[in-house]
Amino acid sequence: MNLALRDVRRNKLRFALTILGVGMLIGVVIAMAGIYEGAVTDALSMPRALKADLWVVQPRTFGPFAEPSRIPRDARELVRRIPGVAAAGAVTYQTVQTMADGKPVRLLLEGYEIGRPGGPMKLTAGHGLTESHYQLVVDGSSGLKLGQAVRLGPFHDPYTVVGLTHGMVGSGGDPVGWVTLLDAQALQFGVPPALERREAASGRKPPTTTDINAVLVRLAPGAAAPIVARDIARWKHLAAVPETEEERYLTAFVIEKMQRQLGMFMAILVTVTAVIITLIIYTLTMDKLRAIATLKFIGAPDRVIVGMIVQQALVLGIGGFVIGLALVEEIKGTFPRRVQIEPRDLLIILVIVTIVCLAGSVLGVRAAVKINAAEALANG
Repeated sequence: MNLALRDVRRNKLRFALTILGVGMLIGVVIAMAGIYEGAVTDALSMPRALKADLWVVQPRTFGPFAEPSRIPRDARELVRRIPGVAAAGAVTYQTVQTMADGKPVRLLLEGYEIGRPGGPMKLTAGHGLTESHYQLVVDGSSGLKLGQAVRLGPFHDPYTVVGLTHGMVGSGGDPVGWVTLLDAQALQFGVPPALERREAASGRKPPTTTDINAVLVRLAPGAAAPIVARDIARWKHLAAVPETEEERYLTAFVIEKMQRQLGMFMAILVTVTAVIITLIIYTLTMDKLRAIATLKFIGAPDRVIVGMIVQQALVLGIGGFVIGLALVEEIKGTFPRRVQIEPRDLLIILVIVTIVCLAGSVLGVRAAVKINAAEALANG
């Protein structure tokens, strides 16, 4: 006869509510781990999708994602002439805020040259940019639809959504949008007419620029990235950052603090879970001390009683893990950030929960072992 199973059957409602509560707590831990993994995926989705071998940026900077970078637009042609470079494309990055259907929309906007490296790689609907002005490709998470007109920039020019992507967001979770390089420069550096008239009246020229943030470089087959990067730095006085280094800068400088915060919250939640499970197991054990004394009185060995308590603790923890995972899988699509649940994270959390359950049952086991069999005859 399985005493743990029999005790669970006798207290079905209490055990069900207890496992549900523990499951919700473990579900938060799983969600935190998923948000942690999702933050890394979001941060790296943009540079990886562009498939650039080198990022040419302003000297002594860490690239367009980690910190501002401004270089002349003609740097693209200069880099293209370097031996070993197969293709080069000028790009800009900026954050824009607008309204669509009465709702705020925030985009990480990339400007790129049609036909050159840069721009969306995979479309789920519509087509890429085909005109020089006023077309927009955007990620579907923005809520924008094909054919929808969105006003961007200081001039509030209408841009028509011509294509949609999926899963392309920046390190901050903002959906990515793409416009032509000319439009991006106008949005970033354009001068409104009123300001232009004021500058002209003051005898000053309005600020204009055709600068870019970076040049994406794809190397020819057989070209060595370190050699090409050294030539770019030597002859063009620019910095060339390999793709692996750009990814390292993103994780080390842009999302490091968020990762540390999530890690601290996970540690706190695991500690709270351990305390709660320990208290629950101890309470359940104390509630049946008389029954445990009776078992001892009829000759049940301590290992049977210890096994009952440990089994209940494992049922509580593993059952809570299953419920927590099911809850997160059900609602993860409603989170504002990507929740990416990795099998290795689930395995680690399951191992931690198992260890916590075993450790949490220690207090209950000590109380059960110390109980005297004679208490079974005491008046209740």
